[in-house]
Amino acid sequence: MQRLYDFLRRHPTWVDSFWAVLLFGISVMSVAVREEGGQDLPGTSSEAIIVPVLLLLGLVIALRRRMPEKMLVLAIVVGLAQLVLNVAPTPVNFAFLVITYTVAATGARWASRLALGAGLCAAPLAQTRWPEQDSSVLGNVALVIFLTVPFALAWVLGDSIRTRRAYYEQLEERATRLEKEREAQSKVAVAAERARIARELHDVVAHNVSVMVVQADGAAYVLDSAPDQAKKALETISSTGRQALAEMRRLLGVLRTGEHQESGEYVPQPDVEQIDDLIQQCRSSGLPVDFKVEGTPRPLPSGVELTAYRIVQEALTNTRKHGGPNTGASVRLVYFDDGLGLLVEDDGKGAPHELYEDGGADGSGHGLIGMRERVGMVGGTLDAGPRPGGGFRISALLPLKPAH
Repeated sequence: MQRLYDFLRRHPTWVDSFWAVLLFGISVMSVAVREEGGQDLPGTSSEAIIVPVLLLLGLVIALRRRMPEKMLVLAIVVGLAQLVLNVAPTPVNFAFLVITYTVAATGARWASRLALGAGLCAAPLAQTRWPEQDSSVLGNVALVIFLTVPFALAWVLGDSIRTRRAYYEQLEERATRLEKEREAQSKVAVAAERARIARELHDVVAHNVSVMVVQADGAAYVLDSAPDQAKKALETISSTGRQALAEMRRLLGVLRTGEHQESGEYVPQPDVEQIDDLIQQCRSSGLPVDFKVEGTPRPLPSGVELTAYRIVQEALTNTRKHGGPNTGASVRLVYFDDGLGLLVEDDGKGAPHELYEDGGADGSGHGLIGMRERVGMVGGTLDAGPRPGGGFRISALLPLKPAH
């Protein structure tokens, strides 16, 4: 049945043709029965006139959806011909109701207004041309009103369908436009976040190079008097240089297009040691935070430290924004042999996942988008989502070795 239904939906003209043939056959049988019964009926009985009228009205039904305006004009012409040639209505005259609905639903506006006017005039003209012999004037007037109502209802129904379709099309167009705008905003947010990360990585690399310069100057100063200190300074220069190169590789790998450096002073970027200060600030603002460090703390690459700080900052900011009253949070830093683990959870009422996707710490950024960009820069992984029973959870693993 579903295949048959789909086939009929794809071929509406076949359906209309079926109804046209059915009404044509019923009309022919009706005329034949009247002639055989010898009834004194209004209108002519000449087949040379009746058959073309029936065929043309059947054609109106068959092609109503393919060319509604033309079929409306044809129906009006055939109706006028019936009045002039005295061809009384038959069942196939149902085509006037059908074309009125069709034009009101899918036709041009001028055709819709024409169909309404013609439909309102059809019953009075037909009743004037073929009045009921056994009915009074008041009865004929009542019959005209009764026959006019279906035309008005058909036009109202068709116009309502037109309005509803236009409304749905407008909704679909709006949804498509909003989806495109959302994608464009996401791309802009990603580009802006990458530009911001590029500036921060610039600071990291600049800091490493500064350390190398200072260590090189110190090594040159004590090279003759304290060779051991000079050797240690050279080792520091070597490790710092490798770290700076690793950060630069990440920068060039993520930022495939050049970003213009904005002017302004550069300040030292936060690291994992400042997470404790960040949590103290949150506690002073009224958000209770449980902070624990597991494992053995050790020096980390600057990019990893910056990423860890920003993730905790963004997560606690989202907790304050969306957690609601009486919300608590917990932060865990876990030092593994080959990575740094982060776990930030809250027990608040939470917010839809889309808000975390769209709302950054400043209220206008893209929170999780920025987190994923940062974690991707250092070759790590991020898992974020609602907790069972309420609240939100953000888990990240940042490798200590640079991803190649």
